Amino acid sequence: MTRAREPLRVTLTRTVAIAAIAGAVLASRWGGLSRWPLTTTLMMWPTFGGHYVELAYLDVVRPRLSASRAVQVLARLAVWFVGGVLLAVGMHFSAIALHAPRPLPASWWWIGGFAFIGIELVAHLVLLARGRPSFYTGGG
Repeated sequence: MTRAREPLRVTLTRTVAIAAIAGAVLASRWGGLSRWPLTTTLMMWPTFGGHYVELAYLDVVRPRLSASRAVQVLARLAVWFVGGVLLAVGMHFSAIALHAPRPLPASWWWIGGFAFIGIELVAHLVLLARGRPSFYTGGG
């Protein structure tokens, strides 16, 4: 089963808006709004990149799994963890390339995996609250 696609414009609008808000929060900790473009750029990794991690699960991994809810939950958590690690590594090297003031040490890569799982669980709570298929219902 493939996920219904939304137009790229809709995906970009949502992910850039979330990245801008998260970037403003991060910029306030990194020296003020002058760093907002930098932090918004870094936040595009978990927002826009995270969208494609979710699509990879829905379109590539889930169709190959058994219908068992336990198998699907464990696989989704594993995909989110690995995706989060990859996104964190991308953020780390982007932060270095863009001369961010305090990129995470490379030895903290695993934090990205757990952080991304948390982000996705919250995002799926929003979907659940809106009556849309989500991780919690097994439909999204």
